[in-house]
Amino acid sequence: MSSGDLFQTETAAPEPLAERVRPQTLDDVLGQDHLTGAEAPLRKLIETDQIPSMIFWGPPGSGKTTLARVIANTTQCRFGLFSAVTSGVKEVRQVIARAAEEKKLGRRTILFIDEIHRFNRAQQDAFLPHMENGTIILIGATTENPSFEVNAALLSRARVFILNALDAVVIKGLLRKVADATGVSEDRIGEDALELITGNAEGDARRAINTLETVAAAANANGAPLTAELITEVLGSKSLLYDKSGEEHYNLISALHKSLRGSDPHATLYWVARMLASGEHPHYILRRMIRFASEDIGNADPRALSISLAARESYDFLGSPEGDLAIAQAAVYLATAPKSNAVYKAYGAANDDVQNHPNLPVPKHIRNAPTGLMKDLGYGAGYAYDHDSEHGYVPQDYLPDNLSGREYYLPTESGYEKNISALMDWWRELRESGALENGDATP
Repeated sequence: MSSGDLFQTETAAPEPLAERVRPQTLDDVLGQDHLTGAEAPLRKLIETDQIPSMIFWGPPGSGKTTLARVIANTTQCRFGLFSAVTSGVKEVRQVIARAAEEKKLGRRTILFIDEIHRFNRAQQDAFLPHMENGTIILIGATTENPSFEVNAALLSRARVFILNALDAVVIKGLLRKVADATGVSEDRIGEDALELITGNAEGDARRAINTLETVAAAANANGAPLTAELITEVLGSKSLLYDKSGEEHYNLISALHKSLRGSDPHATLYWVARMLASGEHPHYILRRMIRFASEDIGNADPRALSISLAARESYDFLGSPEGDLAIAQAAVYLATAPKSNAVYKAYGAANDDVQNHPNLPVPKHIRNAPTGLMKDLGYGAGYAYDHDSEHGYVPQDYLPDNLSGREYYLPTESGYEKNISALMDWWRELRESGALENGDATP
């Protein structure tokens, strides 16, 4: 049992059901056998009281805080529960000071930081020296990928343990187990109700238990059975998992981008609808679509860019929800358009040359020559005006001498780029054959 809690407080209000039924031992923890099973490394560390600094990474309701509390119940360390949402620099200093005093007395302190990703880089860095000198053992919980949200220095000093979303079988079994605590006997809960609560939970045990507690209160008010209809009436439409600053935000936009690139209009519509329903700002989706039109379609269908811009204009004029359809229409167009990243690659190659050769001189024949002195220096000399030629094309060098002959844009045979490719081939033939001088070339 923990020898003390650094943040003991009086609790006047009744605890929520999820708190009352929270597992107290490793054997009570459900759905994380890879961490709490008999031979699991984490279990051995806990049972031998050899707790390292750790990061628990998992979705909401997967058991991160529960595992921390189980550690509190089994370790001989002092234990502090700390929230990155409600605590600031003052609280950090206080807990470090108390941990330092405990260290002088030969007692270790485990500091559990819930939602550690909410701390900025400087706040996370503040824990490093105290982890290194043994003042605290840090256990952080996060729903976000620690590779992105936890400082590399802190991450290198902690072991990462991944918790999985609980599967439907585990959630349903948990609901049956705690049903009596709600005052609703299991025989009053229909199978369809369990299925609905489980589906709504999406692997989140806390959400499932809170839902059960809420609808049980409604059922108990009139002695009615707990049915799917009652759940729908009480809960309304369920919220969607989305954090516009977190990993799921980037997962969804990645799914949309890849569905567009993969020419799947069905998946494209799903991800657009999912993001809009979850509260993503339409302008963010539109910006990504405009980027996609240039990056992944390019000149295979030049209309894709104007259609994406028109969708933005339509949305700005109509607003939601009417303007959402313009986004969907443009997204389907992008998904079904021919694809080419030739312009994207060409610009990247040109930019590489600019970075490697930033100050190559402009060839004299294409320099601006607004003054007599510049003309005397040869600026503009030898330039041939293309419109004066029969075919509107004169072969001449436009790149710096060091890059003469460099080819960046290599059009594909996709969509309109097939026409561009044919035209560029014709120009190449004119250059190589000298047909322009003979006046007999035709496209």
